[in-house]
Formats: sequence, structure tokens, C-alpha cells
Amino acid sequence: MTPPLYTIIGTPFSTFTRSITLGLTYKKIPFTQVRCVPHSDTAYDNHPFGFLPTLIIHQIDGKTVNLKLRESAAIARYIDRVAPEPSLHISPGDGKAIIEEQMWEFVSLAGAHGFPAVEKGVVKPRVAATDAGQPTDSAIREQIKPAVEHLRRLLGKIEELMADEGYVFGSKLSWADFFLFPLLADLKAIPEGELLSPRMLNWMEEMNKLEAVKATTPGTLSVGARPP
Repeated sequence: MTPPLYTIIGTPFSTFTRSITLGLTYKKIPFTQVRCVPHSDTAYDNHPFGFLPTLIIHQIDGKTVNLKLRESAAIARYIDRVAPEPSLHISPGDGKAIIEEQMWEFVSLAGAHGFPAVEKGVVKPRVAATDAGQPTDSAIREQIKPAVEHLRRLLGKIEELMADEGYVFGSKLSWADFFLFPLLADLKAIPEGELLSPRMLNWMEEMNKLEAVKATTPGTLSVGARPP
């Protein structure tokens, strides 16, 4: 059996890694996955700064290259180039989009602002405190209160960019959905998931119907997993 042309470096627990595996799975691109955490030896072997994910492209035009492509947005663009269908792009008029680049704007906002607010500010402190046996829920809530208020405001801004129904850009599934979903799936798994609005909960319900979402759920916080 011919091995897959691609290897993804990163734990399923990593939201950026899951964004890429969502895209690969949705486009039915076979891949193997090396599970590692950020700043591990394996991560540094494949990314100069030890971040996740890295996509190893084993062959190009039949020639062995074992090229290491880093950074999620670059990987997503590569995936689109080699497998343009099914499309994860939008067109003007999809949702609130006037130009196509607004999808990549949303992806950038989710990564640059959503990740720190959701993961660093709320999810990771909550999970760490819970795993450490913090005495009460109220004590944890007090500890992360400023971050929760910041996240509340950010979620409101994100929702303003979303279509009123359907996916982020209405009826068209896109990379915007795949970059936002792993973050909010983590958030929904903790008590602070109460911040999620009815609009976002309805969106998540639609996302959860996707086979790509079901296939990439094992190993994530939403099923109680922890990093390897």
C-alpha cells in the first residue's frame, strides 16, 4: 500500500493542527499524523520555533522532497492549490462578504486574536486549575474573570462578522469555519462555554454534522482528552 504523500506534525489537541486536519479530511486527502506538543523535540525538529502544525510534503511531481511547510495559513493555501475541490473558499455575496479576501481576514482574526483570548486567556487556565484540583469553581472563575470579560467582548465582535445563519459566510463552508471551530469546541467543553451565543451554538450544531468534524474529534478537549 502506498503511504500517504503528507504527514501532519501536531497533536489533535492543538487547535491550529485541527484546523488543517479538518481541511485535509474534508477534501479527502490521506495523511499520517505525528502527535506531539508545541516546543517538544519533535516540534522543533519540524518548525524553527517549535510551533504546530507542520505539513511534510513527501513528494512533488513524483520526486521525493520531504518539504516541511509551516504556518497554518500557508498550509491551507497549499492544500487549496493541490486540491481545489471541494472548495473552501467564498465568493462575494456569501454571508456578509463583499470581497473574497474577507475569508482570509476572518481566518487571521481567529488566529491572531481568537486563539489568545480563548486558549491562553480562558481554556488553558481553566483546564490547568481544574486538573490541579482547585478547590471551587468560584475560585477559578475569580482567577480568570478579566480574561472572560475580554473573551465576551471578542466573541461579540466575531459574531458581528458572521452571517445571520448557516456557516460563518452563510451557506458556504470555508476555511473561516475550520479555523474558528476548534477554538469554540474547546470553549464549549468548559463551564465558560456559557459565553457562546445562540447564533454560535447553532453554528456549532451545524459544524458537528460534518464528517470531517466527527473524524477529527478524538484527542480533543471536547471529549476530555489532554495533550500527549
